[in-house]
Amino acid sequence: MTRDNHQQQPHDNKLDAMDRTYLQDLISVQTIITMYYFEHGKNYVFLGEKHNFWEILYVDSGEIRVETDDAFHLLKQGMMIFHKPNEFHSFHATQGRALNVIVLTFDCASPAMAFFHDQVMQLDDEDRNLLALLIKEGENAFEFPFAHPLVRRTDVISGAEQLIRCYLETLLIRMIRKSDRHSHPRTSALSTPSKEMQHDLLTRQIIQYMEEHTDTTVGLEEISQTFYIGKTQLKEMFRKSTGTTIKKYFNRLKVETAKRLIREETENFTAIAQRLGFGSIHSFSRAFKQATDLSPSEYARSVKARMRSDQA
Repeated sequence: MTRDNHQQQPHDNKLDAMDRTYLQDLISVQTIITMYYFEHGKNYVFLGEKHNFWEILYVDSGEIRVETDDAFHLLKQGMMIFHKPNEFHSFHATQGRALNVIVLTFDCASPAMAFFHDQVMQLDDEDRNLLALLIKEGENAFEFPFAHPLVRRTDVISGAEQLIRCYLETLLIRMIRKSDRHSHPRTSALSTPSKEMQHDLLTRQIIQYMEEHTDTTVGLEEISQTFYIGKTQLKEMFRKSTGTTIKKYFNRLKVETAKRLIREETENFTAIAQRLGFGSIHSFSRAFKQATDLSPSEYARSVKARMRSDQA
């Protein structure tokens, strides 16, 4: 008879009785009310509201003037403002430029949220990445464009709603921590490896270069020569940093610029196509539709419809 190597071991009740350490929450988001990514025209005015839950407003592009119960704030690209429960708030576009803004509203009873009363903050790269991931998981969880109440997708990706909460809580905790570090600087801190920091810096420089040359046909060869980096290394670095290719990213920049110009209503489609370096109005329309699923004229009509709805 062979010995059974899988004999049941005696149960140790002492192990079962070991003390557990419950993890403490600094920030706990209970529910989300709305999640929006708005594209507004150059003359957009939001007349204002107040409600019993938290709201964060992030300026993705453009500039806005925000009014609250007792203050005015000028927010530029990359800035976020927090509206505490029952605080009146309104805003309008400035500088005659179209806007892209992200608005999130949620319930959070954590005492640490007192930190965000009347806060206006500049987001860094990691903050913006978290916000982008949050919106992406919103698209994975709910039908897009977002509505109120939010409508769950029938093909929802597993864990999407939990990740929304995780990313939002992480973003809020990071902001509190940054304030703590400024108040109590550490003598030593962990840093990103220098090579990754150099790659991130170079990627931002390349993106800025492309943003300044949306009226041309910037390609891999030109960027390689301008920044003295081999094409193979350039492709790998850019994809790792952005998740896409230089060509796709550049086309996206052109289309986003085109959307802003359409909303500002200062130029017709032919002029916009020429300004952005497209060979013809047809190539411009084709690229625009590939990126947005709308033709430029369809997008313009949708913007006007939203503006009428906003003013209603």
